[in-house]
Amino acid sequence: MVLSIERFVGKVAVVTGASAGIGAAIARQLVENGLIVIGIARRTELIEQQAQELCHQKGKLYAFKADLSKEEEILDAFKWIEDNVGPVHILVNNAGASKDTTLYDGDTNAWKTVLDLNILTLCIATREAIKSMRNNDINGHIIHINSIFGHRVPTLVGLNIYSASKFAVTALTETLRQELNSIGSKIKITSVSPGLVQSELTTQNPDPDKRAYYETAPILRPEDIADGVIYALSTPEDVQVFELTIKPVGELN
Repeated sequence: MVLSIERFVGKVAVVTGASAGIGAAIARQLVENGLIVIGIARRTELIEQQAQELCHQKGKLYAFKADLSKEEEILDAFKWIEDNVGPVHILVNNAGASKDTTLYDGDTNAWKTVLDLNILTLCIATREAIKSMRNNDINGHIIHINSIFGHRVPTLVGLNIYSASKFAVTALTETLRQELNSIGSKIKITSVSPGLVQSELTTQNPDPDKRAYYETAPILRPEDIADGVIYALSTPEDVQVFELTIKPVGELN
């Protein structure tokens, strides 16, 4: 199997939650590989800063400000992309949330935040990207940034419905694969499931006890996940990496 991302050079990729962590690392690598990337997030100043750092690379990075928990803002983002940059070839559904609460006495709004962003935002963005691909006869690629906790429930108190939301992503990935097959579409779908990753929720967590735990645990860098995304995108058009699990060496589970 020959790996090459050449067919996507100069094409449009959308990355949700691109302001920091995994999303920022994916956006950077896509630009370095010659793609036109639109990073969607609320903190667009961080994306714009990275765009300046990448101004001499083969590709280009745009920032689009949106609250991804609101459908109308997602729709506005995809319309702007279609009108100003071009049809979508790649969507990376990276935006997600985790709220520190419990099921036995948890906060309903916190649950809704996680479910809206981790499930509904992903579904809406996927629908809009596929609409663009199909309208323009593009055999594109949808990437869901999932989690190992979308395949097993962790023994970490406080994650409450986070794992359930990621189990939903696992199911949605397979459902979309079946639906695309049913209409004869060549659009590919990949679920990328990382283990623990350095982020604002782990090694940069404001809670000192949690931060100390994550700082001593085997953990991945955001760039490791970006490498996995580039690998999946680089496979031949007739090869689909459906599920890609990425764990740090030494992880116990």
